[in-house]
Amino acid sequence: MMNFKQFWTKKTLVGLGLGQFLSLLITSTGFSSSELAKKGINAPTSQSFLNYVLLTVVYGSVMLYRRQALKAKWYYYVVLGLVDVEANYLVVKAYQYTSITSVMLLDCWSIPSVMLLTYIFLKTKYRFRKVAGVIVCVAGLVVVVFSDVHAGDRSGGSNPRKGDLLVIAGATLYAISNVSEEFLVKNADRVELMSFLGLFGAIISAIQISIVERNELKSIHWTAGAAFPFFGFSLAMFLFYSFVPVLLKMTGSTMLNLSLLTSDMWAVVIRIFAYHEKVDWMYFLAFFAVTVGLIIYSGGDKDQDQSRADVADEGAERSKRVDEEAGFNNLSRATMAGSSKMGDTSRHDLTASLDGREIMENKNGKDVQGKKS
Repeated sequence: MMNFKQFWTKKTLVGLGLGQFLSLLITSTGFSSSELAKKGINAPTSQSFLNYVLLTVVYGSVMLYRRQALKAKWYYYVVLGLVDVEANYLVVKAYQYTSITSVMLLDCWSIPSVMLLTYIFLKTKYRFRKVAGVIVCVAGLVVVVFSDVHAGDRSGGSNPRKGDLLVIAGATLYAISNVSEEFLVKNADRVELMSFLGLFGAIISAIQISIVERNELKSIHWTAGAAFPFFGFSLAMFLFYSFVPVLLKMTGSTMLNLSLLTSDMWAVVIRIFAYHEKVDWMYFLAFFAVTVGLIIYSGGDKDQDQSRADVADEGAERSKRVDEEAGFNNLSRATMAGSSKMGDTSRHDLTASLDGREIMENKNGKDVQGKKS
């Protein structure tokens, strides 16, 4: 039975705080994209391109300064860059065809996808407590969806089926990207991951921009009102990508996706205090549910760490016991071998002394005969 003190571990508090910081960054990118859309700018790949360039310049410089050999194959980063770029593109593109409510609901597909992928490839074990935390978080988001329906904010979109498929595909790619990053950050290096994700992400984005968004970029009239949200989006994404590996290494990709569920709730808070809008009371219930779910999910980490420590201690004790038994056996063999060797030496010395006595007796006999003659 978990007691309340187990929630207040340093790892839990840092994980929850960092998760909400990342959620706020995602919220800020959403508002930046909204401002750009109001100005008629629809270039999601171009917005992400600057983020990848910043990652390459900052982390690539650190990597060149270190001059260390690669800890992972370079083509892993090519695949990761492709998956990450297309995940961002598909989800943003889905807003043109389906409702915000549908995107919010279907984007949750990334959570079970992450759990399945980590279970298969990273051998992550999920206890009932963690599954319960996920269920509570998703239930909170479903409350938000029903709140939107209740408030009459839902719009069908021009092609809901196409939009829904785009969201599911994008959420699946997000899951693959997050699990891959978790594997690489735990088995390779964070700076190396960010450097090559930025490099190949920038290359793939540049190719995609030249094919898909070339005309859109030409039509943009760059003013301060357009440039500020554009660069603000890139800066927020850079910070998001920089801190994601830290959370992945601490708590895993499932906790990351659960933390990002609160981005919609933070958007509501901003709407209330910055734009003085009224929202449905169900939003507050949803925010509370997601917060409780995150605490339930992250609160089990100490138990898992303790069980791992117990297993490690048990393994060490067993190894020590085996070593002691092996040492005792070796000592017994050495004693027996030593006794055998001492016995052989004694027999050899006895034989040598007998032979020496016989030689002396023969010599004395010869001397006596010589005197008699």
